Amino acid sequence: MPRFASPFLRPEIVFLALAILLGGAAAAAYWATRATVLTVAVAPRDGTEPALIQAYADALARRHKEIRLRILPFDDVRDSAAALRDGVADLAVVRPDVDLPDNGLTLAILRDQAMIIASPETSGIGRFADLDRKRLAILAHRDADEALIRAMLGHYGLTLTDKDVDGPLPPRHVALIGVEETELAAAFARRRVDAVVAVTAPTAATAQRIVGIVQAASRSRRVSFVDVENAEAIVARMPRLQVVTMPAETFGGSPKVPQDEVRTVGASYRLMARSSLSRPVAADVTQHLFELRSGMANATPAADYMQAPAYDSTAGATSARLPIHPGAVDYFEREQQGFVERYETWIYLVAFLGGGIGSGFAWIGQRLSRLRRERVEEATDRLLQIRHEAQETADPARLDALAREIDDLAGDIARHALERPTQARTMSAAAIAIDAARSTVKRATAAGRLAEDGSDLSCRTLSSSEAA
Repeated sequence: MPRFASPFLRPEIVFLALAILLGGAAAAAYWATRATVLTVAVAPRDGTEPALIQAYADALARRHKEIRLRILPFDDVRDSAAALRDGVADLAVVRPDVDLPDNGLTLAILRDQAMIIASPETSGIGRFADLDRKRLAILAHRDADEALIRAMLGHYGLTLTDKDVDGPLPPRHVALIGVEETELAAAFARRRVDAVVAVTAPTAATAQRIVGIVQAASRSRRVSFVDVENAEAIVARMPRLQVVTMPAETFGGSPKVPQDEVRTVGASYRLMARSSLSRPVAADVTQHLFELRSGMANATPAADYMQAPAYDSTAGATSARLPIHPGAVDYFEREQQGFVERYETWIYLVAFLGGGIGSGFAWIGQRLSRLRRERVEEATDRLLQIRHEAQETADPARLDALAREIDDLAGDIARHALERPTQARTMSAAAIAIDAARSTVKRATAAGRLAEDGSDLSCRTLSSSEAA
């Protein structure tokens, strides 16, 4: 006897399947729109970069951008470069002249630094050769800055020593003396130092204060700066440095400080990304960095010093000595990929698979509908067979069994009609078959009872005649 309560066709199973499909679609939508969390290594702790990157991370979160930053602080730029090289970080603050990771590509220059050597005009220090046997004061004594100073002095045949000695220094030697900013004026007054060196952005507040102290120590209020001759040749020899030009009046206009343009060399703090970072993500990081700069500047003045790396062409940008990430170039060239271009492959794949999946579900639906119709038709055929059997039997026990089977089939058909949509023509035929089968069984049962009653009456009549 056919049954219709298949576990795969129950409403709760259908609802569960739909819930799974909807959940999968929601998960796919969340995956496509979720924020990308990038780890950024930041150094040095006592520099301006930690505050800048923190302001950037806060701005991204506040504006609900698709990029989020997880900050890893380090004491030295060598450590942050190593974090990028080892895959610990996706982004890193890097100073190329100290350590350039082989998988690092530039997104933006956070700040350009120039090696500024300033002294009172009467000191007569205007070239590197004039630093022979002189004492240089340095305020923020970082290893990276000392390495740059040592390399530049070595280029001119001078040896840097970080130990002050009594009396004159040996020939071709320059002493580097750590001095607090509050003590710098007194050091010039007591002739403890001859000049001051700083590796910083010329427009930074620190550089302005230092030059102001030197200017105050000069009787004429004029400041002499060491000009780097043939700076391009030095950069060609040390390609991770760069030529920096300080225009006249950078530090003041009355009197002019400096009086004329000064050329020097310097280094840069750069935000670099690992080369394997996708172009769209790198483009988004670069775009948000510059778009949010005005708000970031309210939190830290360092945001005003950010700039795009200079390049002549796209090919030159990606093949330079300090190459730029192609994603950053996409932003600078305004060639960022839109949503369709970015996910074009996935869209085509989903459309292709979606069409196939839709066709599959349609086929399954048609197949299930056909199975439901076939099962009702099988029950209808069985009801017609029962009608035929009821016409040919007079056995009360058999008729009673057929009546129970009709009830069971009718119950299954009714339950199926409530749980599953079925064609009206099929259900009408089933209802007619149920009525016909029941009517036939009822007539056959009644006929059997009449025959039984007639037989009993004949037997009683015969018995009475025999007794008479």
